[in-house]
Amino acid sequence: QVQLVESGGGLVQAGGSLRLDCSASERTFSTYAVGWFRQAPGKEREFVAVISWSGSRQYYADSVKGRFTISRDNTKNTVYLQMNSLSPNDTAVYYCAADSASAYYTGSAYSRNPDEYDYWGRGTQVTVSS
Repeated sequence: QVQLVESGGGLVQAGGSLRLDCSASERTFSTYAVGWFRQAPGKEREFVAVISWSGSRQYYADSVKGRFTISRDNTKNTVYLQMNSLSPNDTAVYYCAADSASAYYTGSAYSRNPDEYDYWGRGTQVTVSS
């Protein structure tokens, strides 16, 4: 069982930056694609970004493209989400999730459906003030 822990959330002013970290308990995490999702109050959980197991492929939701960057360091068993130019619309609880079915996958088709991810962290709150 892979346990994920998010950190780095907080309160930031519009235009500011935050970096979220997703750390895992098991080394197998480094073989999985990992996604970031977010959920704002009263809304469904939505896809933000995903990174392949090797880090060579990254995909983003249109709403964050050009502002957010997903990366990973498999030696540290950690995935990052660098968030720049934040706006109040980015306010949400952010979750990282791992897709074990994607182990060592090198293709270009990565799921944006949260139901297809089987390991989840508890989330970290990001609040952007105007």
